[in-house]
Amino acid sequence: MRIGLIGAGAVAPFHITAAAENDGLELTAVCDIDADAAARAASGSGAAVFTDHRRMLTAGVVDAVIVNTPHATHLPIGADAAAAGAHVMVEKPMATTLQDCDRLAELCRQAGVGLTIGHIQHYMPEKVAAQRVLATGELGAVRMIRDNRSTDYRPGSRSEWFFSPEIAGGGALMNIGGHCLDRSLWFGGGRAVEMLATTVHRFGAAVETDGAMLLRLDNGVGVSITVVSDPGTRGDLLTIVCDRGVIEIDPRVGTTVHANGRSRVVHEHHADDIQRAFTAQLADFAAVIAGAEPTVAHAHARHVVELVLTAYRSADEGRALSLLPAGVPA
Repeated sequence: MRIGLIGAGAVAPFHITAAAENDGLELTAVCDIDADAAARAASGSGAAVFTDHRRMLTAGVVDAVIVNTPHATHLPIGADAAAAGAHVMVEKPMATTLQDCDRLAELCRQAGVGLTIGHIQHYMPEKVAAQRVLATGELGAVRMIRDNRSTDYRPGSRSEWFFSPEIAGGGALMNIGGHCLDRSLWFGGGRAVEMLATTVHRFGAAVETDGAMLLRLDNGVGVSITVVSDPGTRGDLLTIVCDRGVIEIDPRVGTTVHANGRSRVVHEHHADDIQRAFTAQLADFAAVIAGAEPTVAHAHARHVVELVLTAYRSADEGRALSLLPAGVPA
């Protein structure tokens, strides 16, 4: 299967290596509006270079595409790919509105092409190790999740489009918070029914630079997520509290299970962890094209977008918001 990468941004090398590491897949094209960036990304791969994704799609050199572009472009580029008969994988978030999420899924369905959403947390080895422990039942039910992330949303710290509400769809919560929501919902095993959020705008940015979300899932699990920009101590720590123990996940360290006063490491950090995740994610895309169900359901990816948008509304209105349908008791 011939893969075209659209967008030569920060994670492009992971996608390119993933294509090389998966049997039966070949990177045949790289597209970016910056010709130099596209050429650098394609260097040594033999892939053709394009600056217009539509020309790439009509050149007859790809069977599937990875859309690694600014958030608001996921729908239009995905729609162009589907219309050309190319299978589609889009980076998270799925889109910036629920209408765009639904439209992307429908267009791919109508075109008969595969669609996956790149929620990379589902493939990270330290997260997979935690999920394996939960699946054994040894710790009992999940009761509470705490997810703390640092980031950097100072202007100049990242590409300018991240600071455009129209293009990015939001700031720290849409970007980093999307990862937190993805993994917290996965480990929590439910859908959110209530949201209370706070957003902070610093550094003169047009989008939120910091934020916090408190969620209640439909199975009673409580989730707290905090994203702080440019703190003195950087971190990424997810804690899962279960009936009979606690799992701590730090991608810089690994995954540790604590129960009955004892601890055991179930995954130690390895330098190749991120690449292993991207390689597994692309293998999942190939499996979906072959007829398998995606590891990350479209409904899950859509719900992540729904929750970020609900968080923005909660912060604006200064109150908790229900995600239950009208007439359903809380």
